[in-house]
Order: sequence, then C-alpha cells, then structure tokens
Amino acid sequence: MKAMIFAAGLGTRLRPLTDRIPKALIPVGGTPLLDLLVRKMTSAGVTDIVVNVHHHADMMKQHIKTLQGEGPHLWVSDETQELLDTGGGIKKASAYFAQDDAPFLVHNVDILSNVDLKAFYEEGKAFDAALLVSERSTFRYLLFDETGRLKGWINEKTGQIKSPYPDLDPKACKKYAFSGIHLFSPGLFPLLAEWPDKFSIIDFYLSVCDRVHIQGIFHSDLKLMDIGKPETLPLAGDFLKGIM
Repeated sequence: MKAMIFAAGLGTRLRPLTDRIPKALIPVGGTPLLDLLVRKMTSAGVTDIVVNVHHHADMMKQHIKTLQGEGPHLWVSDETQELLDTGGGIKKASAYFAQDDAPFLVHNVDILSNVDLKAFYEEGKAFDAALLVSERSTFRYLLFDETGRLKGWINEKTGQIKSPYPDLDPKACKKYAFSGIHLFSPGLFPLLAEWPDKFSIIDFYLSVCDRVHIQGIFHSDLKLMDIGKPETLPLAGDFLKGIM
C-alpha cells in the first residue's frame, strides 16, 4: 500500500505558532503530527509515503530525512514555488503512483482519528475513490445516494449545490462531512490531466462522480479531531490518549 500525506498547508488558523514551525511538526503528546501519522501508516502496512511540502519547506525536508529508516520510504513532493491545493497536490505527485493499478491512501496531516487504515483500505479499494465521512456538524456536506455513492455537495448556509446531476434533490440524499481521509485510484489520473495545476480534490470528485464510482464510507464508531483548529489543539493530547 502506498500513501500521500498533505502537509504543505500554511496553518493560518494556528498562527503565531505556525509562523515558526510548519503545522505538520506541531507536537501532540510530545510527538510531531507527521511522525504520528507515519507511525500509523507503518502499522497499516504502508510501504511508500509521499509528503507534499510548501510552508517552511526546508524544515520539513530536514525532518523527513530523520524519518527514513526501517519503515516506509518517504518521498517529498515539493510545492515550494506554489501551494497547489489538494487536487493539484495529487496531480503533481502522480508520477509516484501512476505505475500501479492499486489505489493509494490520502490523509491530511492535521487529522487524528481512530480509523483502522488497513481496514478502510480493504473496504474502499474496489472503488475509483473512497471517502471516509462522518456525521460531524457543519454547514457544508457531501451528498450520497442510498448506496453511499457520491452525488453532490451542499452549502446549507447559502443554499449552493454542486453536482453533475441537474435534478439532484438534496433532501433525498444522505449528508456527511468529509474527514480528510480518502483512497484515490491511479485510473483517475487521465481525468486529472484536464484540470489546472491548482484545484480542490473535492471539486474534482464532484465534477466526475457521474462518470466514475466515488463511494462514501461511514463508520458509526469513528472518532475524529481536526488539529488545524486553534480550539482543538489544546485538547489533542487527551484525544490521542483516548484513541490509542
């Protein structure tokens, strides 16, 4: 199994802390977020990990060198010149995955969860893409049909809907929030080629979900924390203890 870790973000919500350290290296329980995720991926059987870098890129590259060892091999996808967003990040890193048919795991570095990554991979590998979703309260939801197939997206605050299905009825759909953890099949790379260098992977999924099978996977026992929010960072240590 291969994986990609999104670690290039600016971490603007965590300033001034991220003015001097990249978000991926913020310690939780004494261990940097990146290290925690690499360890979790190692336990799941991941053999190769691509980490994209932008903010404090030199610091990130030096730290990644310290993680090279008996575990997965780590590769750097350098976005120093321009932060490419999630879709652009995958597109730029495509050469690391294009030679394989098997999907690869994609994981935001600032997400802590109790998900069994190996089990999630096995559950989602049959689809063109699989999104781990939750019932987290928000006003922006992904919309799925009764089988869990992605159909669209809604912003309940503004009423905006994104979907390739012109007659989609949001009231007839299941609503879930995206977790920042997903599987991506290299078979989708030809469709990525039509997109610019910088774009959101969710916008891509929403544009092609009528042509390829993008599945939402919901676990009722999922525990999830987004460390990118300043109000959650002080709680992260106790959360981590609770899921270990």
